[in-house]
Amino acid sequence: MKAKKQLGKDKAGVQKVMYGSDYFGDCLGQFALNAISGLVGQLTYFYTDKVGLAAGGVATAFMLVRILDAFTDLIMGYIIDHTKPGKERYRPWILRMVVPTVILTIMLFTVPQGISSNLQIIYMFMTNFLLSAVVYTAICVPYSSLIVVRTSSQDERSRMGICRAAAGYLCGMIITVGIIPITNMLGGDQRAWITFSTVIGVLSGIMLFITYKTSQETNSAEEENQTQQSEEEAIPMKEAVKNLFHNKYWVLALIIGVCSNVVNGLSQSSGTYYAKWIYGDDNLSAVIGAASILPSLLGFITVGILVKHLGVTKTIRVTCVMGLLSQALRMLNPYHFIYNLVLTCVSVYSNIPMMCELAVLTAMSIDFNEYKFGKRMIACSQGATSFGQKVGNGLGTAMIGWCLAIAAYDAAAEVLTEASKQAIFTFNIYAPVLMFVIMLICSLKYDLEKKLPGIQAELAKRKQQEG
Repeated sequence: MKAKKQLGKDKAGVQKVMYGSDYFGDCLGQFALNAISGLVGQLTYFYTDKVGLAAGGVATAFMLVRILDAFTDLIMGYIIDHTKPGKERYRPWILRMVVPTVILTIMLFTVPQGISSNLQIIYMFMTNFLLSAVVYTAICVPYSSLIVVRTSSQDERSRMGICRAAAGYLCGMIITVGIIPITNMLGGDQRAWITFSTVIGVLSGIMLFITYKTSQETNSAEEENQTQQSEEEAIPMKEAVKNLFHNKYWVLALIIGVCSNVVNGLSQSSGTYYAKWIYGDDNLSAVIGAASILPSLLGFITVGILVKHLGVTKTIRVTCVMGLLSQALRMLNPYHFIYNLVLTCVSVYSNIPMMCELAVLTAMSIDFNEYKFGKRMIACSQGATSFGQKVGNGLGTAMIGWCLAIAAYDAAAEVLTEASKQAIFTFNIYAPVLMFVIMLICSLKYDLEKKLPGIQAELAKRKQQEG
């Protein structure tokens, strides 16, 4: 108790409960999740250029997984929200998924050889579905919810979001920078990719276990809310989903999350094609990834300062404009390596606040749930975070495959066709421009942050009257 008092209170007067070790253990979970999504982001290149599957079939299979995946987040949230009072709702799921994460991460790349391409597509579909729609969901929804049940402090929640985004982005950079040079060094064949995925899978399992051991469900105010609302939360799935989609702030956070992760997914997945065909050397994808580390670090360092002075939503608006301009300027000269590298770094920096503050936007919408419907629906609401991550990355991956399929891309061609060149420009430049436009519009409509103090005061008044 003495140690907790030494932490002091945040600027809103809420007691802080998070120590450095708590942030470290918590952010390792995001490292593991981004390891999964990062590897999934590389699968289009692996399946087309290493296994030899048709880009159109790969893209369609990916999109089918995402359509099914869209339902599993809300289902998982519904299951968690209906856990009986008195039991831990969130942490146990992280432990349960440690072993499946290791096994399925490796299986992504063990596509059987010597069988028909249709059977290979089916294998690809099943392994992606099990890892993304089942295992990833069973980790991400409860993990996203921990940010609410761990602390009541908005400052600590924001810091948790920054630490998580930093860990996740570091993982993404390791995969983006390392996967091509390392697998090429190991032989560049399927066996090399399996070796790489084995290392990543084992590390992910270890990190998830550490997150489980260091996480706690200790937000006493939230425990009281859950106890008081345990009966009220037992609502039909249809009503829960209806309520969420009638919460405009939850919907706006969902859209921002999807678009942000499309940009992130494209940046991790599309650079190899751009380096190979526009710059003439696929190893330059590692240079692009390495150069992105500096703006990423700068983003994680400065996002807290920006949020402190501008607030969450204004920070997102400003950086959306930066991202939009940086990608639009690439259209002026898409072939110059240094010019595009600098603008890509600006775009990378611009996407950091969305990654850091998405969970905070969603957490705000939970209070609005209670204000409007009398039900918090924490896990269902935080499904927006995992939904945004999975669907965003999935759409980015599928977009690459579809563009290449429409352009009749041939991985073995000696000279790139004009159609294939435009396809590469589409998923490297034009699509990110569109995503930043959508995020900017959504952030301009998200005005909950300034309303939140009044909403929280009203909720406290209601509880006093009911008590």
